[in-house]
Amino acid sequence: MLNWLLVLGLFIFFSGGFVFCSKRKHLLMMLLSLEFIVLSLYFLIIIFLSLFDFEFFFSMLFLTMSVCEGALGLSVLVSVIRTHGGDYFNSLNCLW
Repeated sequence: MLNWLLVLGLFIFFSGGFVFCSKRKHLLMMLLSLEFIVLSLYFLIIIFLSLFDFEFFFSMLFLTMSVCEGALGLSVLVSVIRTHGGDYFNSLNCLW
């Protein structure tokens, strides 16, 4: 059972990385795939900590940092949309 959970966590991680690489021109999709990767890492940390009967304090610290990272990403997204009118990277070229 534990092996299937690890395989599922790694599949979620690599599928998030694939979406991150394939949707590199759209900022919102990149941020969503990064959050998906963080969620899979949180899932793997919970599995690892429960496997060795450790405390879950580190998981709460990781969850707090991932929430801060998500809020920072959303603030960058809002500022890019306000200044450039969209979140596509082809419209962010300052040399035009």
